[in-house]
Amino acid sequence: MADISLSKAVRANLNSLTSTASMMAETQNRLSTGNKVNSALDNPSNWFTAKGLNNRAGDLNQLLDGMANGIQTLKAADNGLSAMTKTLESMQSTLRQARQDKSFQTTSLSIDAAASGNLTISGGSVGEAAVSTQVQKAVAVGNGGFAAAGGKTQAAGTLSFTQTGVNNGNANSIAFAKGDTATDVAKKINDKMALTLGGSVVKAEVENGQLKLTNSSNTTFGTLTGGELIGLSAQTAANATAETRVGANAVAAAAAFTGGDIVIGGKTVTLTAGTASDTAATNSARAAQEINEGLQAQGETGFYASVATNIVTITRADGQAFTVTGAGAAATSGLDIPTAATQAGVLAKSAVTAPVTKNVSKTADELVASINSNASLAGKVLASNDNGKLRIENQSTQKLNISGASGGNVTGATSAKSEVAGNSVRAGLADQFNELRDQLDKLSDDASFNGINLLRGDKLAITFNETGTSSIDIQAKEGKTVNSANLGVSTTIEAKDLDSDANIDAQLGKLKTALNDVRSQASSFGSNLSIVQGRQDFTNSMISTLQDGAGNLTLADMNSEAANLLALQTRQSLASNSLSLASQQDQSVLQLIR
Repeated sequence: MADISLSKAVRANLNSLTSTASMMAETQNRLSTGNKVNSALDNPSNWFTAKGLNNRAGDLNQLLDGMANGIQTLKAADNGLSAMTKTLESMQSTLRQARQDKSFQTTSLSIDAAASGNLTISGGSVGEAAVSTQVQKAVAVGNGGFAAAGGKTQAAGTLSFTQTGVNNGNANSIAFAKGDTATDVAKKINDKMALTLGGSVVKAEVENGQLKLTNSSNTTFGTLTGGELIGLSAQTAANATAETRVGANAVAAAAAFTGGDIVIGGKTVTLTAGTASDTAATNSARAAQEINEGLQAQGETGFYASVATNIVTITRADGQAFTVTGAGAAATSGLDIPTAATQAGVLAKSAVTAPVTKNVSKTADELVASINSNASLAGKVLASNDNGKLRIENQSTQKLNISGASGGNVTGATSAKSEVAGNSVRAGLADQFNELRDQLDKLSDDASFNGINLLRGDKLAITFNETGTSSIDIQAKEGKTVNSANLGVSTTIEAKDLDSDANIDAQLGKLKTALNDVRSQASSFGSNLSIVQGRQDFTNSMISTLQDGAGNLTLADMNSEAANLLALQTRQSLASNSLSLASQQDQSVLQLIR
């Protein structure tokens, strides 16, 4: 094409068109890509700066995915903790309902007048170690009228004694009144001795509740009368207190006793005959008891029967002679009680150490007091008086066993058995508690997201910047699983664990601690969630900032580029017209040639 010659005007217009076309192409490229810098050739500085900003924005954008997943993981853990909180509150409600429930089962037992033995309670909260209480009590049916420990004389009398070589052998008489104690009589003797002898060698004192009269000289008492009425035995030597019987009206009871009526002081008592298998001890004990109870029943308190070494001793309280008659007292009966009209109403000192008693059934109030005062039954069994009946309340969810009662009666017999059912309401609430407790662990196991479960102790690591220098590790407290065991909730509650209000209060205390721990963990995760959400918002803002900065360096101003394109199109049109005009001049010369 070098051989072709163009005019200066044509060449100038052609160059203009070429330049305009090049600029139009560049402008159209900017409009189509939206960038004013599309490669390092366009603007190396802006290109590489924008590339760095976009790369950082891309790295941060990738971290946003991890943050988003972390937020969802935290939300899943919070959902689990919220459900566990509600479950713990339901468990608290269950225990409070058990605490308020008092529907304990009871039984009311009539008290058999002939009851003897024990009422034994086991089972329930009491356990296998049975606790017994006697259904009888001992009541006094009379005494010998002697001045024993805690006792008083029932009749007035006189104690007389002489001493060899002292006071010229004159008798010393000391009167005692009805109601005097051994101490009273001793004082009267000592006062009498001091008054008449100015400090006698004779001294009275009380030993083991019995009156003791001693002589510090080497002489003996000459006579001693009346001492039996106040428990004083005969003294036969200086400084001695021999335990001899003084006119005791006592004989041994034979092994075979035929029984029959015995008349004492004009009162008749029928004695039960013995059997071939009865011993002397059995017959004598039964005879003495029947004599005392029979006389008491007839209002006769002036006589008293006692037993010592199988010997039945009948005593008259006022010390007067008395007559014993009747077949029961005959020699052929087996007791062989003398019936002479001159039997002395006296008793050896050793036989008056305790009053005569017999066993009778306790009243309902007495049994109630006995049961409720037993520390082993406190909070486990409650007794009360139900219109004269013994009411026993089983304060347990387990069956209570009662030995010594059957058919609604207290008998005291070992073979008699009775039961009191347990509290079924509390037992049912124990099962409900265990079901709720199982849900705690299931909720903990199910609170996972994308394979991570913070409630199982998993660690959630979230990176916040592209260099990895800013991050957070999220995990449950001490890395432990949030479950019933680590929260201190009882693994399994048995019905018997709800027997006691104190046990229920202890369980409520454990639940309160567990609830506080769950709420504390939820608060910790909530704080972590706020941190991650804050970093997520920050990272989004940073990405926007980086992208805006990169765009400022590389993006084209579309309005400006559109205006430029319009201007270039106009220029191109004008250049085309100019080229056409320049070409017409050359054609004019051709016309002249033609």
